[in-house]
Amino acid sequence: MAEFVFWLCLFLPLFVYLGYPALLAVCALFRRDDAPTAPTELPRVSIIVAAYNEERNIEAKLCSLLESDYPRERRQIIVASDGSSDATVALARQFARAQGQDEDLQVLDLPRGGKASALNAAVAVADGEILVFSDADILWGRDTLRELVMPFNDPRVGAVGGYVTVASTGKSLAIGDKLYRRYEAWQRRLESRCGCLASADGALQALRRELFQPIPAGVTDDFFLATCASVAGRRIAFAERARASDKGVESSVSQFQRRRRITAQGLHSLVCRRELLNPLRHGLFAIGLFTHKLLRRLVPLLLVPLLLSNLWLWDAGPFYRLCLIAQLGGYALALAGLVGQRRQLPKLLRLAAYVLISLSGIAAGIWHFVSGQRYHNWNPQQNR
Repeated sequence: MAEFVFWLCLFLPLFVYLGYPALLAVCALFRRDDAPTAPTELPRVSIIVAAYNEERNIEAKLCSLLESDYPRERRQIIVASDGSSDATVALARQFARAQGQDEDLQVLDLPRGGKASALNAAVAVADGEILVFSDADILWGRDTLRELVMPFNDPRVGAVGGYVTVASTGKSLAIGDKLYRRYEAWQRRLESRCGCLASADGALQALRRELFQPIPAGVTDDFFLATCASVAGRRIAFAERARASDKGVESSVSQFQRRRRITAQGLHSLVCRRELLNPLRHGLFAIGLFTHKLLRRLVPLLLVPLLLSNLWLWDAGPFYRLCLIAQLGGYALALAGLVGQRRQLPKLLRLAAYVLISLSGIAAGIWHFVSGQRYHNWNPQQNR
């Protein structure tokens, strides 16, 4: 029995993080890579930025949007302030006046209602055929919008996600954020090519206006928005050349809270979109969704039985002893990274600490979801 538990708890994490991408890589060899072609006429886009107390970031964000090489007459910018209590609204309106963008840049001063409510309100006044969503602390390049919109030239594409990089890793846990974003980009590239991409990064994503569905409270907005395309039988594409820059999360507390929130909301989102998990109807997409969005979140729950069964199997052979030493060594490195995170530590210790905190946050998010708790309001500052 101990051996069965050990191998099950070892196989599933290895399959989720290594085996599944390997299968995608094999599948991608037999898929034609259709590079997106530039549209004859650029579509009208509405860029929506939900913001809560973003006075430190809003001007730099708007600056990066206005510096885009996308034609001004084909672009609308909407800042949806979700009851900000700082100078976010005033600074955004002042910026619009100073840049002569009063008509192209709308600032909505909304009551506090949560991010989903702010996004829904912004979409209600949007006039673009393509809706583009981005966070207030994410900076764009000049060609980001053009590259993000390009895949929509394929009528089969309903939603597009961009590539958000972490510019600096600082001295603490942000190194994990940077490497994880690279891993996710690699997997999303494979999923996109195989036609089973199940989500997009909410910091940079786009959706056809006619596919939009109002976002319910308590879900991850990026997943819900992207799967608006899947529900309608359209593809989600990954635009790797559409890039934006983010800051990594340095604090262990912030990283834990972020993972807990994303996991709890992500599981609630899966419940809302459970019809997409039917492989008879949605094929490879359903399998990718199940693996990427459900099995991956169950990995932390397997680590305790993996360790306990490995302890029981200490005398079963050198392989089991080696596995136990590797597990204990990994936890020791993570704890050392957490204890000394205020100092400049080797990257290996910081990465181990990031993995432990992230997995702990995912486990806490599962409990948050199972216990019936829900997130309603949001505070981006808590996750920085």
